[in-house]
Amino acid sequence: LSLKGRDRSGTVCCHLQRTSPMNHKLVPAKNRAFAKSMRSIMTPAELKLWNAVRAGRLMDLKFRRQMPIGSYIVDFTCPAMKLIVELDGSQHGNEPEVRKDTIRTEALERLGWTVLRFWNDDVINDINGVCQHIIIVAGLADAAMEHA
Repeated sequence: LSLKGRDRSGTVCCHLQRTSPMNHKLVPAKNRAFAKSMRSIMTPAELKLWNAVRAGRLMDLKFRRQMPIGSYIVDFTCPAMKLIVELDGSQHGNEPEVRKDTIRTEALERLGWTVLRFWNDDVINDINGVCQHIIIVAGLADAAMEHA
């Protein structure tokens, strides 16, 4: 939120105006379009995690999916916490992919984001454990214990 504006006489007045959480000018239009198309094609693991975190279902954290950040498109992000959640399939266990993922993670961390990576199998087989880990990293573990 930002304060800005003038009344009809030209006097500065204070009122709240919502500012965009994302500056689209920083993200190439091609990346935005690709991210939008990826939202309609989700893997089973992505769908399971999305159903667990969407609409504030996980401790009222607001997540977005397939969000462009710089030259990357990340699987899930909670902008308020500067938290990224990436889901990896078995191909990410190969050495070339491990190197690419390390470079990607380091670049996103330099932008101030915390990056969590989970294997697809972990999401499918232990969604509660994955969500618990997200809550801990987001610093909401104490609040979660109060709700239990």
